[in-house]
Amino acid sequence: MSEPNYHVSQRDFTGYRGKPPNPRWPNGARVAVSLVVNFEEGSEFSVNDGDANNEAIYEVVHRVDGPDSCIDSHFEYGTRAAWWRIMDLFDAHGVKVTVSSCGRAVERSPELARDAIKRGHEVSAHGWRWQSHAEMDEASERKVIARTVAAIERATGQRPVGWHTRSATSPNTRRLLVEDGGFLYDSDAYNDDLPYYTEVASKRHLILPYAFDTNDMQYYNAARFNGADFADYVIDAFEWLKREGETSPKMMSIGLHLRIIGRPGRIGALERILAHISGSGASGSGAAWIAPRAAIARHWLTAVPAGV
Repeated sequence: MSEPNYHVSQRDFTGYRGKPPNPRWPNGARVAVSLVVNFEEGSEFSVNDGDANNEAIYEVVHRVDGPDSCIDSHFEYGTRAAWWRIMDLFDAHGVKVTVSSCGRAVERSPELARDAIKRGHEVSAHGWRWQSHAEMDEASERKVIARTVAAIERATGQRPVGWHTRSATSPNTRRLLVEDGGFLYDSDAYNDDLPYYTEVASKRHLILPYAFDTNDMQYYNAARFNGADFADYVIDAFEWLKREGETSPKMMSIGLHLRIIGRPGRIGALERILAHISGSGASGSGAAWIAPRAAIARHWLTAVPAGV
C-alpha cells in the first residue's frame, strides 16, 4: 500500500507556532467571546415537508421512515417558544450575538431574523438546508450559497458577511465563498483559539474557528448532561482562556441552538454563563469582550494585518 502524498495536503498542523499575535481586543479584554445561536428550525429534513427522510438528530432516539410529527414538533419548539426566551435573556444581560441562520429557516420565519437585527444581533449564513455540503457538486453549492444570502438579505435588508457550514464542507466551499465577494469570514474550522488568515484563490481570507465542545449539542451527546454540567464546562473554558489572556488574548465560541438551550431546564445554564462572563468584564477585570462574529472579524482585519 502506497503512502498518501502529504506534500499536496492542505492541512496545517503548525498554526501560530506558540507565538500568536496580540489582537488587542477592545478595552484590553483578555477573551473575545462569540455567542452563536444556530437558527435551523424549518430547514431540517422532514417527510411532512416533502423530503425523502426525516432529520435524525433530536431528543428522542427513534427513527420513523414516514411522516414524523414528533421530530417536527421538537424543531417547532425553537421558533414558537425558545426564541423569545433566549433573546430576552440576551437583552437582560446587554449582550449581542451571532444568529447563524439557514436560508430556508429565515424564509419560513422571517420575523425572527428581523427581530434579531432589531435587537442589534448579527444574522450570518448557515447554509440553505441544515445539511452537510461534503458531496455537493460545485454548481449546486454555488446556487445554495447565493440562495441563502438572498433569503437573509430579503428578510432583514442586510446581506450576511459570515458563513458556517453544517458539518463537513466540500472541497469547493471556501473558494466559492471568496468568489462570492461579500463574506468577511467563515467559521468552517475548529483548529485554533484565535482567528487566522488563509489564502484562497490568491486572496486573503479570514477564518474565525468555531467549537463543538463549548456547544449545547452536548446535551444530545451525553445521556446525563444537565444544565450545571454545561455551565460548568463553558465557565471552566472561559476561565482558562482568561488566564492565558493575561499575556496572550484569545477568542472563545459558545454554540447554542434554539430547540436545545431554549428549554426551561437548560436556559438557566445560559443565564449562569452570561452572568459569569459579562460579570468578568463589568467587574473591572476587563476579561471579556462579548461581540458578534462580524465585529470580531472587523476588529481582527484592522488590528492584525496579514503577515503579522
